[in-house]
Amino acid sequence: MASFSRLQKPVLVLNASYEPINICAARRALVLVLKGVASAEEVTSHAIHSSRRTVELPSVIRLLEYRRIPHQSRALSRKNILLRDRNTCQYCATVLPSGELTLDHVIPRSRGGSSTWENLVACCHPCNRRKGNQFPLEVGMKLMREPRAFNLHTSRHIMRLMGRSDDKWRKYLFY
Repeated sequence: MASFSRLQKPVLVLNASYEPINICAARRALVLVLKGVASAEEVTSHAIHSSRRTVELPSVIRLLEYRRIPHQSRALSRKNILLRDRNTCQYCATVLPSGELTLDHVIPRSRGGSSTWENLVACCHPCNRRKGNQFPLEVGMKLMREPRAFNLHTSRHIMRLMGRSDDKWRKYLFY
């Protein structure tokens, strides 16, 4: 079971030019390395063992071919909203595991709100129940920060924050 959680650890993904472009799970990084699409630039102290082979888990991988990254936009998804909001309830500032958070429509859908980057925020269950089908100000609640679309600046900032827990990322994130 411990190896499963190791496979969920974040791995920094670099373009062939060493530019940081993404974060993925160790499992995905391992697949990219084994398929010959990427090389491990930094490894952890953990390894995965098979009957014939032992492979160190990467901490940083680099794509072997340069990928042109278009204007960095991310799909609107629960995972990306929680990533943008750093698993923090945007009403009470409580940091929780993703399974204990929900998404809240700041302007409720029943009152004309849409499912957009600018209208969805991470929210804990108690705050979501309290807000209900109301506007935040109607129930005396205030957002910590205005929700915005995920952009290159947000992406780099999150990579830097996540990199604080892994010294091997620092030299690639240009603090």
